[in-house]
Amino acid sequence: MNEELTVAMAADMRALGRRLAAVLRAGDVVILSGPLGAGKTTLTQGIGTGLEVRGPVTSPTFVIARVHPPLAAARGLARPGPALVHADAYRLGSAVELDDLDLDADTATSVTVVEWGEGLAEGLAEDRLEITITPGPSGADAAEGEEGGDSPRTVRVSGVGERWRDIQLPPAVLADRL
Repeated sequence: MNEELTVAMAADMRALGRRLAAVLRAGDVVILSGPLGAGKTTLTQGIGTGLEVRGPVTSPTFVIARVHPPLAAARGLARPGPALVHADAYRLGSAVELDDLDLDADTATSVTVVEWGEGLAEGLAEDRLEITITPGPSGADAAEGEEGGDSPRTVRVSGVGERWRDIQLPPAVLADRL
């Protein structure tokens, strides 16, 4: 999977997250990169909605990591989907500190999303998605605005490893914006 998309609004970023959730499975690692306010948490909210996990999905900056169990497990269904482990490496100084969180212990039953993970989280999985969010010309002041606000961004989704070789992002549909 190698895609480059322009995402115009926060609602579109959440819709992209739901599209990504359609191809994610337990064991997958997603590394998010981009400046402050780029929309990393907004994208993760969409992933959480698509995975149908307990929320709300909010920035884990101060708690470092949150686990969102699947709603199906709470409903007593026999085959719930994966949990969402949402981590934020912003305040971590090294891959060793990230390793201390034992995020890889959850990968068998979870999708793990690491914000600010570039250069730190690649060791969590040989096969992973690397997503870079870059504010566009009119969104150049995204660091000053609200996370995932309504200014255009370029989102680059790159699959690393054999797992992602033939995976395609599902098409966007009009209902994604609702």
